Amino acid sequence: MSVTPQVSETSALVLFSGGQDSATCLAWALERYDRVETIGFDYGQRHAIEMQARQTVREQMVNVLPQWADRLGPDHVVDLTGFGAIGETAMTTDRAIEADARGLPNTFVPGRNLIFLVAAAALADRRGLEVLVGGMCETDFSGYPDCRNDTIQAMSHALTLGLAKPSPIETPLMFLTKAETWALAERIGGQALVQMIVEVSHTCYLGDRTHHHDWGYGCGTCPACELRAAGYGEWAARA
Repeated sequence: MSVTPQVSETSALVLFSGGQDSATCLAWALERYDRVETIGFDYGQRHAIEMQARQTVREQMVNVLPQWADRLGPDHVVDLTGFGAIGETAMTTDRAIEADARGLPNTFVPGRNLIFLVAAAALADRRGLEVLVGGMCETDFSGYPDCRNDTIQAMSHALTLGLAKPSPIETPLMFLTKAETWALAERIGGQALVQMIVEVSHTCYLGDRTHHHDWGYGCGTCPACELRAAGYGEWAARA
């Protein structure tokens, strides 16, 4: 375990889906900031499981990391169902997961992270929260162009101009593999945090909570499950 970094006087808003990545980012933010709030987005996801998992992860997080429980502030949910209907992808409609003409998986919701960041920045401005934290990752990003570091840095610049104030976006997982993301969770909260993420976070694109694996619940065959399983296996082999 490394030494816990000195906590700054800043506050953060975590883009929080209730999955492995955002759960790890929430723990990362609680380690660093005096005040942390979360924001989630209802964009018409095929499965309500994700929205339910968010609350369970938040509740369990304060049990696993009680030393930072008083830092966790309110949760906010933004209704973006109209936007989800525009995208009409495998994330919002019942269709098979496959690649599109560009070679991108049809689980890619065009512009999703861009819309999320704009909405989050607007809320953060109103709430007086200084930093946005997101789980975007360029290493295991499933082919999503709005997860790339260049995209996130461009958004930070645009928000800084549009809001006339610094709008930093922290992406602690950007250059980590899924195995390294599991290792980060272990560093922050030990096996207790890892086990909580395994049991209550949700990643599966198909919303499967019936099949339990060493790495958590999921169908085991969708791209999200495959990434999570491979990362867990690699991390467990090193541990």
